[in-house]
Amino acid sequence: MNIVLLSGGSGKRLWPLSNDIRSKQFIKMFKNKDDEYESMVQRVYRQIKEADPDASITIATSKKQVSAIHNQLSDDVSVCVEPARRDTFPAIVLAAAYMKSEKHVADDDVIIVCPVDPYVNSDYFESFLELNEMALNGSQNLTLMGIEPTYPSEKYGYIMPLSKDRKSDVAYFIEKPNEADAKKYIEQGALWNGGIFAFKLGYMLDIARQHIDFETYQDVFKNYDKLKKISFDYEVVEKEKAIKVMRFSGQWKDIGSWNTFSEEMHGNVIGKAVLSEGCKNTNVVNELDIPVLCMGCRNMIIAASNDGILVSDKEKSSYMKSYVNEFDQQVMYAEKSWGSYTVLDVQDNSMTVRIELMPGNRLYYHSHKFRDEVWNVIAGSGKVIIDGEERLVHAGDIITLKAGCKHTAIAKTELKIIEVQIGPEIDVNDKEKFQL
Repeated sequence: MNIVLLSGGSGKRLWPLSNDIRSKQFIKMFKNKDDEYESMVQRVYRQIKEADPDASITIATSKKQVSAIHNQLSDDVSVCVEPARRDTFPAIVLAAAYMKSEKHVADDDVIIVCPVDPYVNSDYFESFLELNEMALNGSQNLTLMGIEPTYPSEKYGYIMPLSKDRKSDVAYFIEKPNEADAKKYIEQGALWNGGIFAFKLGYMLDIARQHIDFETYQDVFKNYDKLKKISFDYEVVEKEKAIKVMRFSGQWKDIGSWNTFSEEMHGNVIGKAVLSEGCKNTNVVNELDIPVLCMGCRNMIIAASNDGILVSDKEKSSYMKSYVNEFDQQVMYAEKSWGSYTVLDVQDNSMTVRIELMPGNRLYYHSHKFRDEVWNVIAGSGKVIIDGEERLVHAGDIITLKAGCKHTAIAKTELKIIEVQIGPEIDVNDKEKFQL
């Protein structure tokens, strides 16, 4: 199978653990069979490979998420990077061009597109094999997988099949209805539209060429702003006449709020936290290295990270985005391809950061114009390169880096550094990269 996972997200829905760099799909909150925590993107990637070890997976995403994807999956994972956020139609056009020119997929091969973050069991991705077969050998141009609804949701669009058979032609589509109308549609056999599309690559490329003239992925990338900013549903799905849907009746959940996230947590607590006996239906996720004590809490979510602390009624947590948007704060934690960084302290002319480099990884060779840095190695071993000269480092070493000098750190074992930035202008953009 050729699968494109759409990885978007603004980072506001699971604040304070998610932010503009670390979207919800990168939060490690689910336990795998080895009793280790994994994120949604790790879970979905693993489930696809279990269903089809030979599956070719490409993740379509923004520049901000590339480092986290490589950190959590590997440097080898295939990533199609959007030059700007536009919507699902241009994202899928770009991914189609990527599959053609970068991965050399044939026009008659099937591409399955789906979100990166559904909470599902193994039968969901096993059913993709059947979806792939439908798209490959059927007469339709577009094949969808519709989700059997479990309640009359107002959050989703609906697909109305012509029949209640497992596989059916599509009669029409329904935009997000109110609860009463949703109930009526479900009684008539309507399915949730979960954003799962299957088509032959040549079909999508033909549609793309109706919008822009291109030959390669790079052509689409350079002219990305010329593509209409519109959803794939509006621009393609609802205009297509030769379309079928396959009914899926297994577990499927959109983890879109703390309330739904907590329903799938393994236990009530992640991190340092204690709940008194009087606590009922309360979940705590604590990424800080200090304890959280909850007394008599009922139906609550408590989440703590370097970006902030949330204390909320579970139902009300779905409405926090407008409040979070009022916060004007830099990102305090981010996963990078080489490891992670955590902001520990911010002052007028200084900032303190903890850098964690994974074994065998390194920082970019770079310099800063407006700030000095002091590195205090607190764990691990490796080496630093300063203006071309190498030096081995271990826990306890202190390195002073003056503004303008080129420098990097390379980890032999996991390397942890406390970095103190000092200067009149401390800005993430004050960085010039060089070849080493």
